[in-house]
Parts: sequence; structure tokens; C-alpha cells
Amino acid sequence: MDKKSTKSKMISRFRGGIQAEATLLTNLHLPNFRTGRIYQGQGKIACVPGLNCYSCPAASGACPIGAFQAVVGSSSFRFSYYITGFLILLGVLLGRFICGFLCPFGWFQELLHKLPGKKLSTKKLKPLTYLKYLVLFLMVVLLPAFAGDELGMGDPFFCKYLCPQGVLEGAIPLSLANAGIRSALGPLFRWKLLILIVVVVLSILIYRPFCKWLCPLGAFYALMNRVSLLTIEANAENCISCGKCAKACEMDVDILKSPNHAECIRCGKCISACPTDALHFRYGFGEQKQQADT
Repeated sequence: MDKKSTKSKMISRFRGGIQAEATLLTNLHLPNFRTGRIYQGQGKIACVPGLNCYSCPAASGACPIGAFQAVVGSSSFRFSYYITGFLILLGVLLGRFICGFLCPFGWFQELLHKLPGKKLSTKKLKPLTYLKYLVLFLMVVLLPAFAGDELGMGDPFFCKYLCPQGVLEGAIPLSLANAGIRSALGPLFRWKLLILIVVVVLSILIYRPFCKWLCPLGAFYALMNRVSLLTIEANAENCISCGKCAKACEMDVDILKSPNHAECIRCGKCISACPTDALHFRYGFGEQKQQADT
């Protein structure tokens, strides 16, 4: 086993721990869960890389989707240079590795999927993966920018009407700690709670359903996967075309055929499944030189 393969398998093996640490760093202010207060310090000026609600009491930074909508929905909107630039930078540096390793809501879905029970394949549902691009362009960009009120203010449509993370991290813990918030909960909360329940149930049956079909942040990073510096490379000399990498992928990607596929979250399950150590993470510029024949 060469050094690249050894290091790649080690990263894949400890992915769960990395996900837990990333979630903790994204939500450092844990005592706020008890007090029911939202951290509003200087850390909220910066965005975190994954989907994590600003209204979570413990959140140490802003959600990039929420922050983007806040800018495009303001009456003085021109263009969100900082947030867009931040997302493009992360996309180029890491691509959907962020989904696989650094996103709290992605980790939450994976933990649910580990619960025992029947699991369903989504290979025949691949057209649904395009829904997240519709959510990105319609609910995150177009509606907040152009469907404003009389004051020119646009709603954060995704955060307000669709995002289950906002209920999980924000509305539920805040309402549990604050009687005033509990009394103010209404139809919108019940709608969002229903979405969360559906996502929870589907996550037990299906691997990362929200990531696959509805997450606008995942859609943005997916667009960047082709230009990301972080990829998975195949060594043609070692590959025996056994197909175990494709069978191991729960995002329905054949890494040998499409190493930069938009749905690849760089989780490394294909790397761990390879019996001949033909796959490894690769970081840097340039074309892959030893990609296996397909």
C-alpha cells in the first residue's frame, strides 16, 4: 500500500470523528442551549462552511445560505460579493468534501441512517437530484431578490419555508428554553416541523435524502466539484475493475467513470472498499494522470 492510499484510507476511517469535531466547532456555545439565547458575538460576522442555522443557540458563525439570503433580500441589495466569494473559494478548495466531512446536517442524516432497519436504494431516483438546483436558484437567489414587500425587503424563502435545520437547531431548542417563543409558535413552525419529521424518517431509510435532493448549499458545492482542487484519483495499474467502489457509494456515483461527479461528497467509502488500493484522495492542480480505463 503506497503512502497516498494509506493516508486516504486513514482519513476515510476517521471521517465520523472529523464530522463530530466539525459540528462542535460550528456550535461552540453549548451553554446557550440551557439559557435559550442566541450567540451574537463577532463570530457571527463570518460564515461556517456547512448548513448550520444562525438561530441555533450554540452556533459560532452564520450559515452561508442564510447570510446570502439576508443580503439579496435587503432593500439596498446590489450583490453579495463577500458571501459569494467565500462559497466559491470553499468550492474550489474542497468541493463537496464539505458535505461529506464538515456539514452538521449531513452528519445528522448519516447518524439516522445508521439506525437498524430496511434501507432503500435511490439509484432509480437520480432525476430528483436536480431539485436542489431549483431550490438554489429559485428559493435562495431569485425569490429573495425579486419578491420583496412594499419596503423592498425579500423573505429568506429557503430558511423560512423549507430548511429543516432551522427547526432542529433553532426553533425547537429555543422554544424549549423560552416560554415566550413557545407561545408564539404557529402554522409556519408546524409546517417546518413536518418537513423535519419527513427528512428524519427518510434519512433512516435513505442515505442523506436532503443532501441528495433539496440542499441548496450542496447544489452550489456540486457545481464546483469539477474545478475543486480536492478529487479522488484512480490508479489504472492497480484497478482490477471489480466494481466494489461503485457498490460502496451511497451517493450513487461510479467514481471510475466520473471522478468529479457533482454528487460525489468525497466521503472516501469507495477508497475504503477498494481491495487493491487503487483509489486515493488527490489535492492540487492538473489533470488526473492515472485514471482507470472505463
